[in-house]
Amino acid sequence: MATVEERVKAVTAQVLKLNVDEIKNEDNFTSDLGAESVQSIELVAMFEEEFGIEMDEDAALSVETVGAAVEFIANVCKEQGVKVEE
Repeated sequence: MATVEERVKAVTAQVLKLNVDEIKNEDNFTSDLGAESVQSIELVAMFEEEFGIEMDEDAALSVETVGAAVEFIANVCKEQGVKVEE
């Protein structure tokens, strides 16, 4: 099983049409990776699908960097009892 970080980067690459190897934890979704608001909402939906979780949309949309998303999703998985590889 891939780690949360690998899965977050894979989904981000897929939605934003980027090379997964170019995505770094410190990258900001909007300023560094070019995500527009529609894509940000799509990312939240895809992360929920990928991890089988429900996220608070406002809280999820306030996450700005890839690394913060990894942490946020790992915490949501823990809260909802979803097993993930850290």
